[in-house]
Amino acid sequence: MKIGIGYDVHRLKEGRDLILGGVKIPYPFGLDGHSDADVLVHAVMDAILGALALGDIGKLFPDTDPAYLGVSSMVLLKEVAGLMDQKGYRIGNVDALLIAQKPKIAPYTEEMRRNIAAALGTDTACINVKATTEEKLGFTGREEGMAAQAVCLLEEKL
Repeated sequence: MKIGIGYDVHRLKEGRDLILGGVKIPYPFGLDGHSDADVLVHAVMDAILGALALGDIGKLFPDTDPAYLGVSSMVLLKEVAGLMDQKGYRIGNVDALLIAQKPKIAPYTEEMRRNIAAALGTDTACINVKATTEEKLGFTGREEGMAAQAVCLLEEKL
């Protein structure tokens, strides 16, 4: 087994779609980034890449490469899943945490779980998505941005 941890942060920006866990959420602000800036999926990818000792998403999908401009993070997650498969591993479980003051994501977490599980070729029972606020403290509490953390357990395929 291998364990990985991921963390990502993006600032909020007017005029962009808010995409979290592959779900477009109605909100006046989106996350700023080279790709769709799906902070939740980015943390999941970094956790998997960390467990595989393959660096991070910045190394694999640099923001200087125009090929990744506006790309869906779900597409990138599928590429990470392919690397995991090539290395002989599968998802044991993923636990992902979104840190944001607003919007409430509880209505969307099941769809996020399904999206992430499908991209990783696993069952939704292996994927957990949750959220917390920071009680109006820090940049997330002031609604300047969002952060996400994820941990994953990879199991060797037999």
